[in-house]
Amino acid sequence: MLFDVKGRFLIHRIKKEEAAYKLCVVKKLSTAAKGIPVLITHDGRTIRYPDPDCKVHDTIKLDIESGKILDHIKFEPGNLAYITGGQNCGRIGIITHKEKHPGSIDIVHDKDSVGHSFATRLSNVIPIGKGKQAWISLPRGKGVRQRIAEERDRKLAAKAKEM
Repeated sequence: MLFDVKGRFLIHRIKKEEAAYKLCVVKKLSTAAKGIPVLITHDGRTIRYPDPDCKVHDTIKLDIESGKILDHIKFEPGNLAYITGGQNCGRIGIITHKEKHPGSIDIVHDKDSVGHSFATRLSNVIPIGKGKQAWISLPRGKGVRQRIAEERDRKLAAKAKEM
């Protein structure tokens, strides 16, 4: 289940290979009893002995059947990200940079495939791919929000084609 660029839920078909894994965001790293390192994900899973390179805000590719980590994506500039909340909900873009605001909310700046730049809170961003290659199939439109005039022109062209 994804969001479209207008923030509505979007039902999106996936292939069988894609249904075998899940992308989870790392929310917390800590040590459990007897010094065992654990990783806690956004959906409440606790994974023991994670990869030492995994940090908070990174995304892990989790095998659903075994519960093991297959790979991970670092939260760093140049990686593809999906926005899950706020005014830019449903948009997909490349992380350009992160602004740290001590005592306040950190801001992440993104740029979509058309070149439109936008910013959102750090808590609303999920890395979904290394570089420009996404680990999940993207919905129609590839997470690019059209401007009002562009959307109007597209609708008028479709209506003219229909006649």
